[in-house]
Amino acid sequence: MRQTLILNNLNCAHCAGKIEEKIAKTEGYSEVSFNFANKQLKFDADKKDCKAEIQSICDSIEDGVVVSEPESEPKPENKSRDIVLLIIAAVLSVSAIIIHFAVGESAVWTKWAELVLCLAATAISGYNVFVEGAKNLVKLRIDETTLLAIAVIAAFLIGESIEAAMVTILFSLGEFIEERAVEVSRRDIEKLASIRPDFATVEENGVERTVKAEEVPIGSTILVKPHERVPIDGIIISGTTTLDNSALTGESVPVEAQPDDSVMSGAINGDGLVKIRTTKAFGESTAARILDLVEDAAAKKGKREKLISKFASIYTPIIILIAVFIAAVPPIAGIGSFSQWLYRSLVILVASCPCAIVISVPLSYYSGIGSASRNGVLIKGGKYLEALAKSDTFAFDKTGTLTTGELSVNRVESFCKAFSEEELLALAAACEKNSAHPIAKAIVKKAGEIEIPELTDHNEKAGYGVAARHNGKQLLCGGARILNEEQKNALKGKPEYAVYIVYDSELVGAVSVSDLPRPEAKGVISELKSLGIKNTVILTGDNRDNAEAACRKTGADSFEAQLLPEQKLEIIQRLKDGSKGVCFTGDGINDAPVLSASDCGIAMGLGSEAAIEAADAVLSAGNLTKLPTAVRIARRTISTVKANLAFALCVKAAVIILATLGIASMWMSVVADTGVTVACVLFTVLRSKSTGEHSRLHR
Repeated sequence: MRQTLILNNLNCAHCAGKIEEKIAKTEGYSEVSFNFANKQLKFDADKKDCKAEIQSICDSIEDGVVVSEPESEPKPENKSRDIVLLIIAAVLSVSAIIIHFAVGESAVWTKWAELVLCLAATAISGYNVFVEGAKNLVKLRIDETTLLAIAVIAAFLIGESIEAAMVTILFSLGEFIEERAVEVSRRDIEKLASIRPDFATVEENGVERTVKAEEVPIGSTILVKPHERVPIDGIIISGTTTLDNSALTGESVPVEAQPDDSVMSGAINGDGLVKIRTTKAFGESTAARILDLVEDAAAKKGKREKLISKFASIYTPIIILIAVFIAAVPPIAGIGSFSQWLYRSLVILVASCPCAIVISVPLSYYSGIGSASRNGVLIKGGKYLEALAKSDTFAFDKTGTLTTGELSVNRVESFCKAFSEEELLALAAACEKNSAHPIAKAIVKKAGEIEIPELTDHNEKAGYGVAARHNGKQLLCGGARILNEEQKNALKGKPEYAVYIVYDSELVGAVSVSDLPRPEAKGVISELKSLGIKNTVILTGDNRDNAEAACRKTGADSFEAQLLPEQKLEIIQRLKDGSKGVCFTGDGINDAPVLSASDCGIAMGLGSEAAIEAADAVLSAGNLTKLPTAVRIARRTISTVKANLAFALCVKAAVIILATLGIASMWMSVVADTGVTVACVLFTVLRSKSTGEHSRLHR
């Protein structure tokens, strides 16, 4: 049974990874994933109530973590007390410094005054740190709190009381700022959650009542008042208004809505009162699906995220061995005193804590995913951000992706005197009336009021067409694959058609259709090329003439026409062999295999269930406009990850070297640990915000 719990007060990504790992190894739990960004722990378990056991596991690793149900999440702690204590500790420390420099050691009382003031400042600002460090030491688990506690005690013993107090205050201040920075990055998912209203106003027999949105059955009539969010997907049955879909699609311009128009949950109603007939359950509506996609995305780790987890598990033991070596070997060799090298090793241990790395990397990915979602692009995980960032080949389906998909019949041609153009159109419409393919819809629409004959033994095969029987004779309707060699030879010199009609083994006619490129298609492909995309390819099942026209009008580099789904797969594999990565964008059910096979499959809109399930990203607006934005966000996210890694490792390496040489002091190690963590998190958050602004400027 899939379950979700909230792990409150868990602000250490490294500890979160240990908790996730321990739960996964516990019997009875599987598919365990913790989303550090929104504090959700998801897992499969064969028992119903796992809260107490999960709490016990958390307590064994990180004190202060509170496990709660999603709907009963405790209120955030009031941090004003911590601020007051930090201020008091700072005043006491500054007083000690003033006494030290103003009075010096001319009087006996000054030394004791310094010691008392520093002890008080240390206890007030670092009480929680020392308690946690002691507990971790009992558990034989060494982290930055344990190391800091040992280092501070050692500093007092060797007479560096002022430094001990200042280090404790700096560390606690850094922890406080770090928590606030993490909370800022978490607010994006909280804002996103607001797009899904929890209640709906249902109208039954003229009576209005407010109920939980999840209790509204499909086919119900709901009222959406001015400036309310639409709670459930549906169709307007009365009223006209405008709808703000910016939270769903990233488009800021409201759209007109009137009876028979579809509306998505999460849209903000304008000034009109509308009645909507629901077409989906609450959990299957657009807003719910977007939330699920974004929340699940943070749990799907990219290669760098997994690498960092492995790195931390190897890195920490190595650093401890180095610190032990530095503390023991030089004094044994007669180089300096033991206390001197012990102090240096403690500086190294505190400075080398991997928190800055293990917290900033997953937050960078999550910020990127959140930024993309705000811009109307739903990316399902960190590894797909990586694929999108590195890909230099973009392949597109044609119909409905690069073109509008709204095909129209422009010519019906008869090859046989026994059939008029109208009769051929009626036969084609009879074959295609049950098909969801855009060409089929165009033929049925063109047939209009024409009387359509009844067919028997109707059978449709994807990529080929429809086979049926009419008046006891076989009728075939489909692409060029339904033709034999003799029929193909008879068509030489004639233009290609979308659909051919074969009756009783005789080619009797053909239908030509055409569609127009999407207005944004040419600009999007041009923008992708300006971003360094080397190859843009159209892959389509349509005929060569239409594919060539689409390629020419959109500015794509090349095209492949008349492809079956399996042939598209072969081409995608071939493209992957010759490029850094391949992204495929499509909209139909028949695109699902190719979406899965590409490095990053991108579905157009929230329409086809199969395409969305198979895709790695979704352009929720249903057009290509945001595709270059997605590439920019992905690349910016990866560059943020690299920058954080380089900055954290360089600072830590510098402090470790300086500590070994006796130049770095304890306060520098705190800067290298907590200070670098805060800097990385703030850089990630600010970069994410600037990415969003940059994307809006491009629009």
